[in-house]
Amino acid sequence: MSLKNFITSRVFLKHLILAIILVLLLIIITLQRLKSYTRHGESFPVPNFKGLTLNEIETVAKEHNLKFEIVDSMHVDGAEPGVVVEQVPVEGFKVKRNRIVFLSVNSTVPERVVLPKLTDISYRQATGLIENCGLVPGTISFEPSEYNNLVLRAEQNSAELKQGDIVEKGSSIDLVIGSSSGVQETPLPDLTGLNYVQADTLLKSRMLNKGVLICDETVLTSEDTLSALIWKQYPGTNVKFVSLGTSVDLWLTLDSLKLLKPVLKEPE
Repeated sequence: MSLKNFITSRVFLKHLILAIILVLLLIIITLQRLKSYTRHGESFPVPNFKGLTLNEIETVAKEHNLKFEIVDSMHVDGAEPGVVVEQVPVEGFKVKRNRIVFLSVNSTVPERVVLPKLTDISYRQATGLIENCGLVPGTISFEPSEYNNLVLRAEQNSAELKQGDIVEKGSSIDLVIGSSSGVQETPLPDLTGLNYVQADTLLKSRMLNKGVLICDETVLTSEDTLSALIWKQYPGTNVKFVSLGTSVDLWLTLDSLKLLKPVLKEPE
């Protein structure tokens, strides 16, 4: 039998069709088993690990068929030592079983930073360096000096700080500013309707200090404090100018109606 006759014969065509069917079946079975092995399309939301201790992490991870890995340690004010403060993926993100969740825990020792040189530069330069280091600009005071508006000293808890000192990250740094022309004045901003962060930024830009923070009955938590608005201040808005370094007391509320009521002006 010639090759042509063999290829066109019924026996060859029958075996060819059977071979194709067998190959297709093998492909289908392989894909199905691979799909089953990788749990294709099957995912579950990541639980919330924040605030959990190591023992609690292990329990929650086991319950959700997940693995975990602690990759970092950082200090977060207000959080208990050793608990989770950050996680990747975040809570609710859908992943497959046995995936790894990367966790950061709160360290037992506060993070510390090296204090940069803050003297003999302007107040604005000093506050920029303070914030870049993860510190917070504190109160401002003035002393007579031939160098006007330059930082004379940096202090913390009334103790003088020097360049290279190690301080706790997130702590406040007070600045003593030189004044060559006696008492200097700056326009007092109207803070009504601003939130706490906005008011703080504006006061710092005018070289003024935050005074007493007074919250009404609507402000119950720290989150409320950040979202509340200022409805009253002292010195009041009738005062046009105040001395540099003056402390401004702030009244906060979540009651928007208070913003519409006239505030009795303080006597000049």
